[in-house]
Amino acid sequence: MDRKKLSDGEFAILSLLGESDHHGYEIDALIEARGMREWTAIGFSSIYFLLGKLSKRGLARFAKAKRGAKAAKVFSITPKGREALTAATVRMLAEPSRVFPEVLLGIANWPGLDEASGLKALEKRLTGLSVEIARLQAKRDRQRPLPDFVECLFDYTIEQLQADLVWTRRTINRLETNMDKIDFKKKLSTLYSAPAGSFATVDVPVMQFVKIDGKGDPNRDPAYKHAIEWLYSVSYAMKFATKTKSGKDYVVPPLEGLWWADNPDDFVGRRKHLWRWTMMIMVPDFVERSLYEAALAKSRDKLGEPPISLRLEQLDEGRCLQTLHIGSYDDEGPTLAKLHNEIMPAKGMTFAGSHHEIYLSDARKTSPEKLKTILRQPVRSAG
Repeated sequence: MDRKKLSDGEFAILSLLGESDHHGYEIDALIEARGMREWTAIGFSSIYFLLGKLSKRGLARFAKAKRGAKAAKVFSITPKGREALTAATVRMLAEPSRVFPEVLLGIANWPGLDEASGLKALEKRLTGLSVEIARLQAKRDRQRPLPDFVECLFDYTIEQLQADLVWTRRTINRLETNMDKIDFKKKLSTLYSAPAGSFATVDVPVMQFVKIDGKGDPNRDPAYKHAIEWLYSVSYAMKFATKTKSGKDYVVPPLEGLWWADNPDDFVGRRKHLWRWTMMIMVPDFVERSLYEAALAKSRDKLGEPPISLRLEQLDEGRCLQTLHIGSYDDEGPTLAKLHNEIMPAKGMTFAGSHHEIYLSDARKTSPEKLKTILRQPVRSAG
């Protein structure tokens, strides 16, 4: 007896030969009619390859030519093949087997993923499972009446997907419930919100940021994009390291920027090639510097040498005026001009730091007219 284990494809084809002699086109038609491609991958081009392997092992043989058939070669199962098929069938029916779908690898990597992105992916999986279940049910219904064993094949595949759907829904609920992490946009809502159309006064505490400096037009200078990549890489590495070490988890705060020009009119006038900037992301005070250093080393492995100005540093702004700007970044000019020329003089205030922007929207996914940006200006008494 041939002790070599049959592959899934070999077994499927041998089982069809066990029913009757067939040529390749007949085998392909049976595979399609019975929905066998739902549980094993057999393309038409591989059928004769598998028949050749079975023949070499003495499990199948060329039987005869079939007149008028598209494929003349007709194969039959051999006594040795019948014995191997019976033994494999009994083993497959008797022995439970485990499958390892890719979703388990994805869940295993959950600590290295932004939870919001992970939950969105699982929601997409939920939709995909529902669509696939409906597709298989419709396919089964179109072919009825079916032999009982074919009904069983459909039942297993559909019920397996239904179990996956139940597991996915329960997993989403569990992970959402366990998302006990700090969202600083909510915890520090007075700093990350502002009225639209007017300026509010806020007292900003000393906060620490990971920062990178640069100059020039952010839309044209590749150093700007490189700086953003570094800021997010280091910020997420710190977040995951902190969660692993202390159990504290938090949402990485939004991107922020300090903007200025040697001549203030160049900034208000949007002459971007003359701008200077410091892009930054807030780092919670419970994140230790050692974790920053480790995050820096990890990011260096992916991105190469960091920008020379990359640093973890405190920012002390104190009293500030801020508003919510809704719209394109290029439309900020009139609001800033009003702040500089009307509001600050009326309040007896002058500049105490660089113009500060907090980007509440993802510019990659939000249309310009819907972008939300906090515009902040540190101020002090002009007297």
